[in-house]
Amino acid sequence: MSISPVYSQEEVVFYDTDCGGVVSNIAYLRYVEKARCHLFASLGMGLASMNETQLFPTVIRTEIDYRKPARLGDKLVVEARIASFDKVRIQCDFIIYAEEDPSAKGNRVIFSEARQTVVLVQMPEGKPARVPDGWKVD
Repeated sequence: MSISPVYSQEEVVFYDTDCGGVVSNIAYLRYVEKARCHLFASLGMGLASMNETQLFPTVIRTEIDYRKPARLGDKLVVEARIASFDKVRIQCDFIIYAEEDPSAKGNRVIFSEARQTVVLVQMPEGKPARVPDGWKVD
C-alpha cells in the first residue's frame, strides 16, 4: 500500500487563541493530532477500526517548531505524511501553513512544523506491534 500525504483544514477560532489573538501552542498540537487521525484513517486505521482491532497508533514523542504566529480567523492547511518507518516506529511529519495566494500553488506561509514518533500498540496487552507488511512511502 502506497502511503500518500493527507491534508486537513482548520480555521483559527477564539478558543485557539490567547488574549492577543495569537494561536496558543496547545492548539497547534490539536491540529497535528487531528491530522494524524486522518492520516491513519487513510491507511485503514480509522477510529471504528481501532476500536474493533484494539490496535492503536500511540504517540511516544512530539516535536513542534513554531515559525510564525497564526492569528484569529486564519485559514490553515495541515499536511500530514509518514516520513519513514522501521519495524515498529513510524515517523510522521506535519506542516501547518496558509496559502498566501490560493491561486498560486506553492506560495505558502509556514506557521509550524512538527514531527511525531508513533508506535502501533496492541491492546489490551499493551505490546508494540509491527508495521503492516506492504506499507510504502510515496
